Amino acid sequence: MISFSFRHVARSLSTRRLYTTASSVVAPTHSIYLSTSTNPYFNLSFEDWLFRHAPQKEPLLLLYRDAPCVVIGRNQNPWKEVNLRAARAQGIPWVRRRSGGGTVYHDLGNTNFSIHVPRTSFDRGATAQVVLRAVRALGVDAHVNERNDICVGGEKASGSAYKIVSGRAYHHGTMLITTRLETLGDLLRVNKDTMITKGVASVRSPVCNLAQFREAVSHDTFVAAVVDSFKTEYGIRDEPCIVNETDDLASIEYIQRGMAELPSWDWAYGQTPEFEYTVTRSFMWGDVVAHIRARHGVILSCTLQGLDSELGKVLEGKRYGFVEDEEVGVDVSGKDAVVWAWLKEEMSSYD
Repeated sequence: MISFSFRHVARSLSTRRLYTTASSVVAPTHSIYLSTSTNPYFNLSFEDWLFRHAPQKEPLLLLYRDAPCVVIGRNQNPWKEVNLRAARAQGIPWVRRRSGGGTVYHDLGNTNFSIHVPRTSFDRGATAQVVLRAVRALGVDAHVNERNDICVGGEKASGSAYKIVSGRAYHHGTMLITTRLETLGDLLRVNKDTMITKGVASVRSPVCNLAQFREAVSHDTFVAAVVDSFKTEYGIRDEPCIVNETDDLASIEYIQRGMAELPSWDWAYGQTPEFEYTVTRSFMWGDVVAHIRARHGVILSCTLQGLDSELGKVLEGKRYGFVEDEEVGVDVSGKDAVVWAWLKEEMSSYD
């Protein structure tokens, strides 16, 4: 049974202390947090702070929404997972999170949940059931598949990822409620079959919104249902604590560092696992085959068949997708310039 109103709780807890300090260590003090921020850099950094600093033996729940963005897994390749051209055209950023798993799309029609428990009692199936009970309480006939995703019929409404560090673990995921599925499709549709990565590839599945099956389902009702299910599962009596990036949380150094790190090149691109990309293009003088190998966002080698040039050697050691023309020094009137224009297009990060 849904036992509280999200808006009422947001008003009544807005002044409650969010964390405590002891011996200069800042630590969370609540079991349930609801973020009203829609900044993905804040929400992901806040989640990581909770994970690293909450009491290890206590269960914890975080719920939040983000403004439109694409979120990739810790060990994924953005060039392989995100349609960077479409993302740039629509002004939608992408973010590399700190957990594994596949690529997902966030917008205000999607609600994110994050359940933290001691490592010794971590069970993906059990945490999935917490969310499943919430969905069923809303009148949607959902089930959990073999990957612990929440599905309705033959389509997925929720994708999950996990992280385990030391004595703590979490299961977090999305819940599509009224997400713009056409935008999701545009941003996650990538045609780079010849890009072979050592990272984790997303498993593509048909998706659906909960509102397709029960129009009354909303962010507020889903949040209330998950909180109710979580409290029942773990015997929690605390009421949720509402947070926002405008609170004094923003002054916590760990969260500040996280928000600065996520959009940085070193994290966003520099964490990309090793990959190889082979592409072919026909020119007036014949075909050119480019074979590029990169790791951590840096080109290790580039061989060009069909072009008698040092262009491939010049690219070694450069940041994939971020090479400036002056770094290459190509002859703008020669074959090198034509091939370089093509390679720039193929490697482009569209940022």
